[in-house]
Amino acid sequence: MERARHGFDFLHGDWTVQNRKQSDYANPDSPWETFSASNMVHALPAGIGNYDEYRPLGDWRPGFVAMTLRVFDPVTGRWSIYWLTNRDGGLDPATGTLLPPVVGRFDADGVGRFEGEEVYKGRTARVRFTWTRRDERHARWEQAYSWDDGTSWHTNWIMDFSKR
Repeated sequence: MERARHGFDFLHGDWTVQNRKQSDYANPDSPWETFSASNMVHALPAGIGNYDEYRPLGDWRPGFVAMTLRVFDPVTGRWSIYWLTNRDGGLDPATGTLLPPVVGRFDADGVGRFEGEEVYKGRTARVRFTWTRRDERHARWEQAYSWDDGTSWHTNWIMDFSKR
């Protein structure tokens, strides 16, 4: 369980991120946007997780700021990942609580797989985050949606991380 607690330790620090993101997650034929971002990842106290500050660079959505909160559950050995932005807050408008996270863990092969549900344009999709540590200075995050309850998946956002 102690090893699982350190699953995201590789991500601590200052990163440059190259993004490839589809403009419409519900349309697999929508155009891809490319942009750079900065990402600073900080540990939370007592090994309970981490959070990051994500800021696009240049002209992509000026003023957009996001953060990810990753929390480790020592009882289950699973991580819960929350995505928050200054555009929608990452909050349920009816309750004011955080939207449901994607939840999962790192496998023996070192790849992290996390799944949950997300409402996008009024439709509920399964969402999957996949984290891969390439080496000490490089990592990749991918987001995929499934509109058929996990039978098929379409990747719609890829972030390639390079440590500064």
